[in-house]
Amino acid sequence: MFQKILIANRGEIALRIIRAAREMGIETVAVHSTADTDAMHVRMADESVCIGPPQSSESYLSAAGIMSACEITGAEAIHPGYGFLSENVLFARVVEDHDIVFIGPSAEHIQTMGDKATAKDTMRRLGIPCVPGSNGIVDTLDEAKQLAEELEYPVIIKATAGGGGRGMNVAINPNEIEHAFQTARAEARVAFGNEAVYIEKYLEEPRHIEIQIFGDGRGKAVHLGERDCSLQRRHQKVFEEAPGPVISAEERTYIGHVCAEAVAEMNYSGAGTIEFLYENGKFYFIEMNTRLQVEHPITEAIFGVDLVREQIRVAAHLPMSFSQDSLELRGHAIEVRINAEKLPRFDPCPGRITQYHAPGGLGVRMDSALYDGYSIPSYYDSLIGKLIVHGRDRSEALARLSRALSELIVDGIDTTIPLFHALLEEVDIQSGDYNIHWLENWIQRNLTLKEEM
Repeated sequence: MFQKILIANRGEIALRIIRAAREMGIETVAVHSTADTDAMHVRMADESVCIGPPQSSESYLSAAGIMSACEITGAEAIHPGYGFLSENVLFARVVEDHDIVFIGPSAEHIQTMGDKATAKDTMRRLGIPCVPGSNGIVDTLDEAKQLAEELEYPVIIKATAGGGGRGMNVAINPNEIEHAFQTARAEARVAFGNEAVYIEKYLEEPRHIEIQIFGDGRGKAVHLGERDCSLQRRHQKVFEEAPGPVISAEERTYIGHVCAEAVAEMNYSGAGTIEFLYENGKFYFIEMNTRLQVEHPITEAIFGVDLVREQIRVAAHLPMSFSQDSLELRGHAIEVRINAEKLPRFDPCPGRITQYHAPGGLGVRMDSALYDGYSIPSYYDSLIGKLIVHGRDRSEALARLSRALSELIVDGIDTTIPLFHALLEEVDIQSGDYNIHWLENWIQRNLTLKEEM
């Protein structure tokens, strides 16, 4: 087992990794920018190294700075968390080349799944059901037009190197295909330095279902059920629950088995998530995330496992501590993402926390790096916490979420806490009757009403 690991991240996920490592008797090294000198992950780690100025490009995205911190501290492994360099194939290769252990999948798997067109081809070959679409990159407008006619409108054009909703455009009819194609390419070129795009059939009212998988890197893999992440704003998840409200036990067994078999054949190592659109009882692969997900705590809650601890174990070449037969789903869990944003337009709202109180009680978990007096920097993502609740069933989880939200205090800044109070009043949320467009439509209706008042 490792004696010391470095955490190449910040905020709540860095704290999450520190806690798991401490329980395993492993020392931790926190890296930080000058803007994060007083951050909680810096305070909690055994050692800390400043690796650059506030800008991510010069600190948390600096492979050279992170590798230097490893050399200075003698860290044997790096946990990248999520975001930043967690799915950067060049960084993973640099780590491997320096005989440091990357706590995650191989650089080869990151590369394969990082290009969405290649990932789709790979998954189709491994038996994963995919959305009908182009076989690889679409180079010309004429090709795009022909494929759109074959697939039948509406279609969606996506950047192969995309993420976060960028480089994605929908064409409802032939009059829109040229604009969608050119816009997607332009957005992809600016955002990712790669204008390559592909085309898929556009599903009009799907849910977003993701399957948590875990592999040992030696041909064994398991699945840990699904999460429903359909409540999204600008393609960013806001409210997640596990298991999915509309997924049957038979469907869960089927799609989970297919995913576990696929990653076992790949010799995949560590945590990963295979994401699907789900409509009319069918699953359609959209992408695979080769890292720990923001919403991993709800899976931990319903299966009673520590996914970060398991990542570290497998990276150290220890066997997985659970098998498929030993994984038993218990109850229902929900996570809401708390952001430092001013409603109703979700404008970023960094600033000083004058008072912070985390909710508690049975089945409540708050993952956050906040504390009284902490000043939230303006340089990073606005996520400041994740509230996770677990109940015997969905009704109890919803009731527990409502109670926990009423206890949560974050003063000094605006947050998205009121959004979740409002959502819990909606009949569709109470019944689980929503899709990936529901939240955007709800926000737009409520924003319009506010502007008319």
